[in-house]
Amino acid sequence: MRDRQGADLYQPIEDYGIIGDLHTVALVGKDGSIDFLSFPRFDSPTVFARLVDHDHGGHFSIRPCFGSGVRKQLYLPETNVLLSRFLSKDGVAEVSDFMPVGFGPDDRPRVLVRRVKTVRGTVSFDLEFAPRFDYARAEHLVERRDDALVFASRGTDGTAIRLRSEIPLDVDERGAARARFTLRTGETAAFVMEEVRVGVESPSSAAD
Repeated sequence: MRDRQGADLYQPIEDYGIIGDLHTVALVGKDGSIDFLSFPRFDSPTVFARLVDHDHGGHFSIRPCFGSGVRKQLYLPETNVLLSRFLSKDGVAEVSDFMPVGFGPDDRPRVLVRRVKTVRGTVSFDLEFAPRFDYARAEHLVERRDDALVFASRGTDGTAIRLRSEIPLDVDERGAARARFTLRTGETAAFVMEEVRVGVESPSSAAD
């Protein structure tokens, strides 16, 4: 399947790295997009599944605004921290992804951390956080809470997730969070996606 410019909408499976916390795993593309994640557990419905349905599956993408360049992925030695590097004549950028490992059954909420860094130059980034709950079958609500957005499924799965960041986030008409931000050499920005335990922290009021 290709877009209007003729580019393939689906990355080869070998272009995905894997991060996990022993309870679930996420697939992270070389383009900086998380395109598959069952959350908060392996047997949970997906919140991101663009790997199998580009238009409706959902994703969490952070990518530099480069026209072209080289993309690479590698792991920090002896860790589950995945680095996606973007090299261009306009600058060098890096996105590091990991999920803190929690031992035991359900000892704490699941967490996914994305850290963005400009290694060289001044780089602008586009972020899109577009969860699609219950295998993209359920609508969801969004509530803004201080420095975070809470996304809650309207479906029977009952999944709710929180996205935290110091970067200002806007919410579009489809319930996706978006941002464009710029980092200079050595500057970083972090985005943390957390499980919200329904019944403990459920949204009181929300807007699409």
